Formats: sequence, structure tokens, C-alpha cells
Amino acid sequence: MANTNQAISLTERAVRAPKSELHIHIEGSLEPELIFKLAQRNGVKLAYDSIESLREAYAFTDLQSFLDIYYAGASVLLTEDDFYDMTMAYCERALADNVVHAEIFFDPQTHTERGVAIETVVAGIDRALADAEKRGLTSRLILCFLRHLSEADALATFDAALPLFDRYARLIGVGLDSSERGHPPSKFERVFERARAKGLKLVAHAGEEGPPSYIYEALDLLKVDRVDHGVRSIEDAALVTRLADSRVALTVCPLSNIKLCVFDDMTKHTLKDLLDRGVAVTVNSDDPAYFGGYVNENYTAIIDALKLDGSEVYAILRNGFEASFVTPQERDALIAKLDAYWHGASA
Repeated sequence: MANTNQAISLTERAVRAPKSELHIHIEGSLEPELIFKLAQRNGVKLAYDSIESLREAYAFTDLQSFLDIYYAGASVLLTEDDFYDMTMAYCERALADNVVHAEIFFDPQTHTERGVAIETVVAGIDRALADAEKRGLTSRLILCFLRHLSEADALATFDAALPLFDRYARLIGVGLDSSERGHPPSKFERVFERARAKGLKLVAHAGEEGPPSYIYEALDLLKVDRVDHGVRSIEDAALVTRLADSRVALTVCPLSNIKLCVFDDMTKHTLKDLLDRGVAVTVNSDDPAYFGGYVNENYTAIIDALKLDGSEVYAILRNGFEASFVTPQERDALIAKLDAYWHGASA
């Protein structure tokens, strides 16, 4: 069959392609409009008097300045319905971007410290994901520990969540996020060891603001299956070779990296260099409500700034499915769906 995609631009082709998202913080998809709606519903007083004033505060200089607003926004999430509404709003955006599989992070400690039970959080998120699955979006759920808190707090969170890993089939792994500077992966070695013993999938943020040594710790001490961000791995040639040879994927978030000043502009991003050296790079949105775009905006930005060609874009899309935590049969089906579209069997 003739390639029916040749008449459209590479950017449009990528936008229409079936794709995965492997690095999305569900609390980071909370748009200002929904923040204000939930604040009104729950009687939560915000420090901002309008949607516009909240959006104007999205001028971040680093990860911490973002996190301050991120946690303030999360304060409106109190009930199962709140978590459902937030997650369903993300699913609508994902479906519009032709995301067919998403692996979603959530931060229980952000909510338990406000008296919200972990099960309330998971029940609301999972119910929305179940509804989205009926519309073609498969998903997994990853519980993340906040690294600016202690490992003792992470261990207590893991203990509290243990029954949920058996109760909710989508809940398949643990991760590590929040402020990277001064909080190396080694700080959480014991809780990751416990999660690994339970057979859970393991991921960790490393090498965004932190040095390449943090990526080594994530690999060697936490024994992660994927590295979230990992863009500073380019500073260590031996590390890049190791990542390429082992096919440990990086879940890169280009617009986030620019918004948080990891790179001055997109033309300086290391994504293409890493891809050229054989690293399994994937593209994701991170905290899209705060960083100026969902997954398709990220693809559009890199294609333009890094002058990617069709084979490079296809490799990134395929990496996303190959790195996902699905069964081999599910992975084959996802890649077949991509290939059918990309090679012109369907437009």
C-alpha cells in the first residue's frame, strides 16, 4: 500500500502517531481552571485571586521554585472524586494527543501529609484510568517517593501502600521524584530493595539537575528499570555507552527541561546527541499544566529545534513502547499499531 502519510509534514505525522507517555506526574497535569474549581468545591483558600494570577506565577527559575507552586496546587485535592476529575482531565488530553498507553506517577506523601488516605488517591486515579481504557488508553500507575523527605517516611509510605499493590492491577511500580539536589538515589536504597523484593517495577529521577553520579546510583544501588530524565548522562561517555548497550530507557521531558532552565533553549538539548549514540530516549510531558505543553507539544518542539528526521522520530516513538511496563504481547500490539500508521497501512 502506498504511504498515505507522505503528504503531511513530519511534525503532523508525529502528532497523529499512536504514542506512549512514560513520564507524567498526574498532580502536574492539574490546570489552573481545575485548581480553582476544586478549591471552590472543597472550600480551600488559595494564595492567588484568579486563574490569571496563578498562571503568571509559572515563571520558574529551577526545580524548587516550580515545586513550591506544584504543592500549593495539589492542596485542593481532598476526595476520591477530586483525584478522578484530575486524572480524567489528563486522559482527555492524552487521548487527543493520540497517546494509547500511559504510565502515570503520583505522589502519595503530598496528600497523606494533609490527611488524605493513600487509598483515596489511588481509588480516584484508578477509576478514571479504567474509564479511559474503555476509550483506548491503556495505563499503569507508579507510586513515587518524595526525595526531599526522609527514607523513613518513604518506608512508612511503602508499608501503607502495600495492600494496594495487590488490590489495584495498574499499580505496578515505585519511583523517586521531587528536589534532586542534595538528595541522591542512595538515600533510598532500602525502600527500593523492599520494592524490588516484591517484584515491582523501579524508576527514579536522576541526572536532570543532579550529576551523572546520580544516574550511576540509580542503576547500581536502586537497580532501576528506567531512568527518568537522565539528560546529564551526556557528560559521561562511559555512562552513555552503558545506557545504550543495556537499553535502559531515559524518559526525557524536553519542555520541562527548558522551563526549569536545565538548558537555555531547545537547540541545546542533549536528546538528539543521546539518540545518535544509541540511547533509548523517549519523549514525555512531565508536568504539562506547568511546563507549557502535553506530549504532542514536546514532539513538535524537538522536531523543529533539533531538526529531527523521520527515522529519528520513529525511533523515539518506538522506544516509548519498547520501554513500557506491559506484557510482551501488549508491547508487540502497540508497536504493530505504530508501524501500521507510520508505514502507511493506515493514516
